[in-house]
Amino acid sequence: MNPGTASGVARPPQAVLTDFGGVLTSDVFDAFRSVSHRISGDPCLIERLLREDGPSGRLLVEHECGRLDQTGFEDRFAERLRAHGVADVPAGLVTQIQDGLRLDEAMLSAVARLRSDGVPVAIVSNAFGDDCYRGVDLDAIADTVVISSDVGVRKPSRRIYRIACERLGADPAACVMIDDLRHNLDGAERLGIRGLHHLNSTATVHRLAELFGLDLEPDTGGERPPAGTDQGPPMRYDRKRR
Repeated sequence: MNPGTASGVARPPQAVLTDFGGVLTSDVFDAFRSVSHRISGDPCLIERLLREDGPSGRLLVEHECGRLDQTGFEDRFAERLRAHGVADVPAGLVTQIQDGLRLDEAMLSAVARLRSDGVPVAIVSNAFGDDCYRGVDLDAIADTVVISSDVGVRKPSRRIYRIACERLGADPAACVMIDDLRHNLDGAERLGIRGLHHLNSTATVHRLAELFGLDLEPDTGGERPPAGTDQGPPMRYDRKRR
């Protein structure tokens, strides 16, 4: 029987867990690839090292779990980049990647509408950088915020999703998790949470509207914005969480 079902009949979810980077922002991998191309000529080098190079992957795990700060991660990852042919690794690599992200206004609007209709929302995010949400008031977006470096455990561990559900007071089987990475959803689904794989804001907002039976389309005065114009400004504002 699938999560969120009884006798094979799907029950509407009651709460939302959502990733931050890549769901409430523009594509994280676009930002990685832009910086990677700039420093190495290979747009996929950084991503490939973090996925396939053992020492690089372990550095990311330590950083996401809060055991290695941004400076330590950048210094040690620079060594991995140099070992793979990048002669000149610029300082502030993480910040450069963060600067390539834009808030996704369509997703933020949908989350706000869910909350206004009484649906509790949790952000569940793996940290990247000591202040990877700088300038963003996360507490104004969600009812609770679970960041991997704060709780010492990262997605796709079931424990981080359990923490979010407990903070919302929600049964995992009554929750839906939105993430742009399939393996993170696999972890959530092992706890009984329904997974929603985010590919673009149009499809995700439509699916959320179906699941919750709500109108989640942004108010555009009767006009739909042109495709590709739902990305907001860079993530630099006056209000900060930390």
